[in-house]
Amino acid sequence: MEQTTCCVVGGGPAGMVLALLLARSGVDVTVLEKHGDFLRDFRGDTVHPSTLALLDELGLAERFARLPQRRVRTVQLPVGPGGSNVTVGDLSVLPVPYNYVAMVPQWDLLALLADEAAREPSFHLRMNTEATTLLVESGRVRGVRYRTAEGRTGVLRARLTVACDGRGSLARALPELGLHHFTCPMDAWWFRLPRQEGDPQGLVGGAGDRFLTAMIDRGDYWQCAGLIPKGTDAERRAAGLDRFQAEFTAAVPWLGDRTRALRSWDEVKLLDVRLDRLRRWHRPGLLCIGDAAHAMSPIFGIGINLAVQDAVAAARCLTGPLRRGTVGLRDVRRVQRRRLPATVTTQAVQRLAHANFVAPVLQGRPPLGSARRARRLAHLLAGSRWVRRIPAYFIGYGARRERPPASALRRPGAVTAVPPGAPDRTAKASP
Repeated sequence: MEQTTCCVVGGGPAGMVLALLLARSGVDVTVLEKHGDFLRDFRGDTVHPSTLALLDELGLAERFARLPQRRVRTVQLPVGPGGSNVTVGDLSVLPVPYNYVAMVPQWDLLALLADEAAREPSFHLRMNTEATTLLVESGRVRGVRYRTAEGRTGVLRARLTVACDGRGSLARALPELGLHHFTCPMDAWWFRLPRQEGDPQGLVGGAGDRFLTAMIDRGDYWQCAGLIPKGTDAERRAAGLDRFQAEFTAAVPWLGDRTRALRSWDEVKLLDVRLDRLRRWHRPGLLCIGDAAHAMSPIFGIGINLAVQDAVAAARCLTGPLRRGTVGLRDVRRVQRRRLPATVTTQAVQRLAHANFVAPVLQGRPPLGSARRARRLAHLLAGSRWVRRIPAYFIGYGARRERPPASALRRPGAVTAVPPGAPDRTAKASP
């Protein structure tokens, strides 16, 4: 039976950011990640200005800039006459230097965070280690039981367990947390298509007959999301790949000659889109953040950055109590109180987009209730850079921007060095 101060379940962006901030502040923290590496495709790869600014505050901007990335400054959606694309968000109006969204493979970002955290002696990362159940004693969560990829089992006790394990979190099964679902009109297909010189840049959308697509400029390819009516995946796959290619071509004619790059349905991955949140993110000894607390729609691509802001707020609220050994229910409640308004606001905006844009198009109706309203909005957006500032700020910074605890800040090169001969804590180690 082992012990740590804070057990972080899940090595995604929220878990790794929280662990880095706590470890830099002197808190003993252990991250359990069930996979053996971070290499999983079609995860959120958008790093927004709020996260870019955080990395700068942590002294990681220079290292992050060396990662392979594509910078996106415009968001274009089909709200113009005849479904033509209109720029609805122009991030170039944001303060420099972070007036763009960086498209970076998530595994590169996670590897950077893990490598940086490994410089702190109080950080421990256990890959291939899955939390299987919460350890509950006298009504309080005291840690987790785990299983390694080799089948070994054990118990990790902790003063606080933070669930960062996404929509499938162990904590979501606790009835007292009260999971509340919102109606979601779509699922998403993820796939890649080649990109050529002369193609549009940035984040580009397209609309067809009961079909929507959003395409992320990744340099030499487009990372594409095809939005389909909720629950129709099996039916549409049965209709054949040729039909899907024709629907995509109708939505994005200039890309139609490249749909044949999709050779089978195996290259099209389904995302079961959900929009929900826990009524309570906590119980004694437990806190949920990120997707474990609130699953977000892919609309605006802001789910990861909302989760990172959750992690920053949690570190700010909990560092002191964890160091003193006094962390209690009041402290974890404080995190939810701080982050809930931003979560509610973000989900409300996503639900408005679902109701007024996504659902009508997928049902074969004009967005915004009528073609006339869509044309008016397109004219307003096209003619006013000031109007485009509103979605730019929302996409860039979200509803509330958090600041990390002062104890976690570093100047470049001022981090704690790994002692000579110390074990590599990012290795695929079993406990």
